[in-house]
Amino acid sequence: MPDTTTPDTITSDIKSKREEILNRMAEAARRAERSADETALVAISKVQPDARIAAMLETGQKVFGENRVQEAQTRWGKTFASQRDGLELRLVGPLQSNKTQDAVDLFDVIETVDREKLLKTLAKAREASETFPRLFVQVNTGEESQKSGVAPKDVLGFIKKMREEYKLTPEGLMCIPPLKEAPSPHFWLLNKLAAKVGVDKLSMGMSADFETAIEMGATSVRVGSALFGERDYS
Repeated sequence: MPDTTTPDTITSDIKSKREEILNRMAEAARRAERSADETALVAISKVQPDARIAAMLETGQKVFGENRVQEAQTRWGKTFASQRDGLELRLVGPLQSNKTQDAVDLFDVIETVDREKLLKTLAKAREASETFPRLFVQVNTGEESQKSGVAPKDVLGFIKKMREEYKLTPEGLMCIPPLKEAPSPHFWLLNKLAAKVGVDKLSMGMSADFETAIEMGATSVRVGSALFGERDYS
């Protein structure tokens, strides 16, 4: 059968999903005795078709997250370049050192600072840039060998080096809990580490666990499939 999906139905569906997520966020904040506006909704737009991105922009969504620098350059530097002003773009995927300058030029926030080599390239890119993104340190709370991030035991030393040696200021911490583990202990650990190193922003929580993250102090949640629908990687 031919695809009968129209731009109007896509927009309606996206608007409905976003309203539901915002309502669930507000309810989670209420349970935690927090204000609903303490947590930003980051719409993770990776691998989403242009029609869904356009529909999300129509809802008034202002904060978007991307996993890959090159995909983001095409999307926000070309396809939706006319709507770039007023948006906040966050890099939430791994950053290759050779893409640092491109990332600095495009993103408002880089959430995946995770190794000293990247500190070096960020410090160098700052010297060549008129503006500079806000930075989060990614913490590998589950200490998974296949996942990026600073080990919890190394966070204090890493941030000290970041501040003192490279003169870079971290705004917050970010984590992605192990898929098959309860997220709560990881969110608790990230919150504890943030207090220890003196930052107050916590990027934690995704489509399956953002409500728990809000209840445990998240200042931003990264929601993709629950907002846009399932991704097609084919």
